[in-house]
Amino acid sequence: MFEDAGAARRMPEQGGLLEQVALRYRAPLNAYFRRRVPLAHECEDLTQEVLLRLARRGCDASIQNVQPYVFQIAASVLVDHFRRRNRHGADLTDSYEDEDFPAIESSPEQAMLGDERLSRLRQEIAGLPERARQAFVLFRFEGMKQAEIAERMGISVSAVEKHIKLGMIRLASAFAGAD
Repeated sequence: MFEDAGAARRMPEQGGLLEQVALRYRAPLNAYFRRRVPLAHECEDLTQEVLLRLARRGCDASIQNVQPYVFQIAASVLVDHFRRRNRHGADLTDSYEDEDFPAIESSPEQAMLGDERLSRLRQEIAGLPERARQAFVLFRFEGMKQAEIAERMGISVSAVEKHIKLGMIRLASAFAGAD
């Protein structure tokens, strides 16, 4: 499509400009977004958003360096994407339809074993020293960061790490060979 490296950075001269840019930069844009966005299916959407913004602004020959221009738009699209996620409180999960993940049928025996394991897990957590239990629960179940836990508990981050490690070791040893 482009004869030389310099031509790849300049906007094509006449009609079909957006199509030529889309053909040339779709794969590099997808790669750019794949390195920065945890959900792969969003990469093509973000690439489409870049092309849409190019179309709205009008692709014309006045743009001297196409590649930096395209990737500046991509950077703006990425910032907007993360702002929207933060504003709407979205986490890194998507909603899934039930047919994507069919229900797992379990026998009464499997349900009883699951209940027993859950009960044992609760007992093991309850058996942890108080500070270790508090740090472990805040980290593993509440999703708090270690620095936040340290501030909340009034201890150092390294102390939080030790408490969490103690909880994990005790639970791992309690459930080792249980399967």
